[in-house]
Amino acid sequence: MSAYQFQEWTMRADMVDAVKRYVNDRLPPGDFLTAVICNNLSEAIGRADMDNMRNIPAIAAYFYNEVPTSAWGSKEKMQAWLHPSPREVTP
Repeated sequence: MSAYQFQEWTMRADMVDAVKRYVNDRLPPGDFLTAVICNNLSEAIGRADMDNMRNIPAIAAYFYNEVPTSAWGSKEKMQAWLHPSPREVTP
């Protein structure tokens, strides 16, 4: 478990782990990360705790640099990631 640093902002280790569970295990995230994944900034701000609020640049950078683009950016992409069609799942 380690945090993600982007310039002067830090994404907490527990948030990195939550994103990894979403990406690797296709587990639904909490409300804040759902808003981030769906690219809904106003919802993300409304659901963020103070630490996440201060560190949104690091969270956005983590998604941009570390998460497949097919897994985030819209509600439709999130739903497709969580519920892939059988042909999209690799053995």
